[in-house]
Amino acid sequence: MDAPRTGGDLVTETLTALGARVAFGIPGQHALGLFDALRRSDLEFVSARVENNAAFAADGHARRTGRVTPLLVSTGPGALLTLASLQESRASSAPVLVISGQVPRAGLGGARRGFLHELPEQSANFAGVTKSVFTARHASQIPSALAGAWRTAAAAPAGPVLVEIPQDVLLEPTDVPPVADVDGSPAPLEPRAELVAEAARLLDGARRPVVLAGGGVSRAGGHEALLELAEALQAPVATTFGAKDAFPWEHPLSLRSWLEDRHTTDYLAGADVLLVVGSGLGELSSNYHTLAPRGRVVQVEADLGKLEANVPALGVHGDAALTLAALAGRVTRRPADPAVVAEVARVRAAVAARLDAQDLSAEREVLASVRAALPDDAPSFWDMTMLAYWAWSAWEPRRGRMFSAQGAGGLGYGLPAALGAAAAGAGPVLAVSGDGGAMYSIAELATARQHDLDVTWLVVDDGGYGILRAYMRDAFGEAAHTELARPDFPALAAAFGVPSTLTTPERLREDLAAALTAPGPHVVVLPMVLGLFAPTHT
Repeated sequence: MDAPRTGGDLVTETLTALGARVAFGIPGQHALGLFDALRRSDLEFVSARVENNAAFAADGHARRTGRVTPLLVSTGPGALLTLASLQESRASSAPVLVISGQVPRAGLGGARRGFLHELPEQSANFAGVTKSVFTARHASQIPSALAGAWRTAAAAPAGPVLVEIPQDVLLEPTDVPPVADVDGSPAPLEPRAELVAEAARLLDGARRPVVLAGGGVSRAGGHEALLELAEALQAPVATTFGAKDAFPWEHPLSLRSWLEDRHTTDYLAGADVLLVVGSGLGELSSNYHTLAPRGRVVQVEADLGKLEANVPALGVHGDAALTLAALAGRVTRRPADPAVVAEVARVRAAVAARLDAQDLSAEREVLASVRAALPDDAPSFWDMTMLAYWAWSAWEPRRGRMFSAQGAGGLGYGLPAALGAAAAGAGPVLAVSGDGGAMYSIAELATARQHDLDVTWLVVDDGGYGILRAYMRDAFGEAAHTELARPDFPALAAAFGVPSTLTTPERLREDLAAALTAPGPHVVVLPMVLGLFAPTHT
């Protein structure tokens, strides 16, 4: 006799109908009805070891695919452990759909019935982190709640949402028909016509237009429209750290992404019209708020709250790709301008000269070795670590996107996010961490092994929190509490059944390339203390 369908089945049926193929998470008591339903579904489930890492994995999958990714967790401690990771997803516009268990309906609303994991108001803890929250109190609410949450997560600017479902709702039999007719497609965020017309007028009238492309361009798929507009205007293009693939790296108009360099900052500031697309001009994108444009600014941004948050501008609320395409169709095409190309070359040469004047050849060679070892189309995921600070500015993306935890800046992102991305498709994925960040997610080596995911994890072991060590020495003359006792990483990897390689700077390229070529997970450990280029914002 077939088991009766339950609220948990409505969840899996709805997710499947919306297009989900993979879900991430960890089971828990109040969510067992959902996890039981997974057995009867076609969804692939990737089981993490800690909820915050499960959330990072869902984030990595969402960023690589551009699709809403389900995260399934239980109540109280399980749900709350996702919050730090969801802050990263919110800041970086990753569409993660969190489906959390809840205490039985009798305990909702602060009833204080003393249920396990009970909170006065669990969803209130998510209100400042997710785009929306909803509690499904009856099985009939589940399909529409999930479809609405999916739509909200996917709508520009994308981000995480929460749907919580009480234990008894997940377990109860239901006579709601099998879910088939749901649609999670968001409405396109079209820019207003009069704003596009005014932006085009300003750009056409500019003598020296320049573009700063942010992560919104990459997420929206605005690459071709950006290239068309830049070439039409003969406008140089700089990219933020989250948009390194948005514009061809070797293009004559490419200023690349050395945003923490004064030469780039000053050049952007000197534009008579600076077009900022898909960026809020936050701390990193503005060289720590030292970018002071002297001309007009046109800011295109899907997040309404970011318009003019940092500089006065003609604010255009719209999807980056749609707005770029609209502008490209309106501006007047200019002839090729060798003088503009020469300006770009001078800026790039000045950036290179500043680096050449510092004793940083070892650091630059390490990054070059990693770039040479990684296939051109393979994605990479970077924790908050010294090598990532280099990569933000200097990494050449080629055809593989670079993702990092710069949105919220929390530790532990690299490995679990890479695991989530690896669950999305074939081919190697690179994760990069320091030894401090690695300890946040070391348990996920078990996930890598269990699911045989094609992730190579590079751990740069410098004996502590390297970037904080450098910051404290610069600020106070010496560092405190940044040095760490750490494990024998190769031996620890072996305990999980994961092969490892202890490498050197000289062998890094060869060892990393071999690890990336081998199927399944692999750990490469590089013992090395890295320095960082001198700042230009102080």
